[in-house]
Amino acid sequence: MRDKIFRIVLLICATLVLLICAGMVYSLVTGAIPALSHFGILNFIGTADWNPRSGQETYGALSFIVGTVMTSFLALLFCLPFSLPVALFTGEYFRGTKAATVVSTIIELLAGIPSIVYGLWGFYTLRPIMVSLDLSPQGFGILTASLVLSIMIIPYASSLSSEFFSMTSKDLKEGAYSLGATRLEVIRYVVFPAASSGVFASYILALGRALGETIAVTMLIGNTNELPTSITATANTMASVIANQFGEADGLKLSSLIAIGLLLFLITALINFVGKMIMTKFSKA
Repeated sequence: MRDKIFRIVLLICATLVLLICAGMVYSLVTGAIPALSHFGILNFIGTADWNPRSGQETYGALSFIVGTVMTSFLALLFCLPFSLPVALFTGEYFRGTKAATVVSTIIELLAGIPSIVYGLWGFYTLRPIMVSLDLSPQGFGILTASLVLSIMIIPYASSLSSEFFSMTSKDLKEGAYSLGATRLEVIRYVVFPAASSGVFASYILALGRALGETIAVTMLIGNTNELPTSITATANTMASVIANQFGEADGLKLSSLIAIGLLLFLITALINFVGKMIMTKFSKA
């Protein structure tokens, strides 16, 4: 009887999660329909105009999509040279040592810091540096936001990559050592090939985390509704424009912001799905 009750409870909880997810999708779709039907899906995605003036309302998501892609991929590029060495340090070179434990603990602490703290740090520390280097007159822009965002996703990429490095078969590594391979050669020819798909999935998931970041990016990107032409230009991401304008929006503008939220949901879900599929394939290999 206890087992049956426990199974029923688990089934109810699992069903509740599915219902909540379905409810989210339904709310986003119904809220986005007025804007998508008015402008057309392709026109809404491919237009960069954002004009809230009454009687001349025109809303397009292209500039925010471009801003999101530039910010996220640039953050991923900045993240790579720092997260990969940290992953090798904790997952291969110093695995099981006190040094690796300390570094792993710090990485976990960084992952738990609220995004607004990163935004404040970027605003009061990184932004003045951007101004002093003449990279931006006010210090705001895609570059500033991407640098802070890269620090935010380093814990995700490094911790997951470290797990995959540590999962590399011990027999493979010992076989390479027995043939006279050096530590560097073992990492290059054994560890990296064996963990490559898992490490790639780690960065895919880190990218998904970057795409949805809101507060820190909103504080640093400049919040201009224009198509960015360079990495130092001010812009808006899909998340930041919603955070900035949702409170005062109504009518067609509100529906357009919900449509942007729906697009962000679909993009993030797709990227996370791809990352999970790669990780599942790696774990079965």
